[in-house]
Amino acid sequence: MRFRSVLQAAVIALTALFGAGMTAAHADSGTISIRIFKAGFVIGGSAGSGVLHFRGRTYPLSIGGLSYGFTFGASETRFRGRVTNIRRPSDVEGVYAQAGAGAAAVRGAQAVVLTNQRGAVLTLTGEQTGVIVSLDLSGLALSLK
Repeated sequence: MRFRSVLQAAVIALTALFGAGMTAAHADSGTISIRIFKAGFVIGGSAGSGVLHFRGRTYPLSIGGLSYGFTFGASETRFRGRVTNIRRPSDVEGVYAQAGAGAAAVRGAQAVVLTNQRGAVLTLTGEQTGVIVSLDLSGLALSLK
C-alpha cells in the first residue's frame, strides 16, 4: 500500500513537472507592421502606430519613444517583420531599447532586431524616408490599443 502511494505521488509530480515545462516552452510568433515618425534636434521623439497579427487575429498597436544624442531632422519609417517568443498579444507590450547610428536623405533601408523586458523579439526590415542624421540612444514603447 505504501509503495502504491509513493508511485502515485511520483506520477503526479512528474505529470505536473512535465506539464509546466511544456507550457513554459511553448512560445509562439506572429507578424507585425509598424509606422514610426521621428523628429529631433539633440533630443528626439517618435510616435506611430502598427498592427500585430497573432493566431489569426489582428491587434492595433500604439508606439511612442524618446532618443538622446545627436539627432537632427525628421523621418518616417515603415517596418514589417516577425515577433517571436510571445505567448499572448500583450507580450509585445513594453520598452525596446536601441543604440544606433544612421542617416537617410529621401530614402534609406533599415533593419533592426529589438527585445523587450518580457523576452519578445522583433525582427524588422523597412524603408525610411525623410532627411535625418542620428547617433543616439533611443527607446521605443509599444502598447496594445
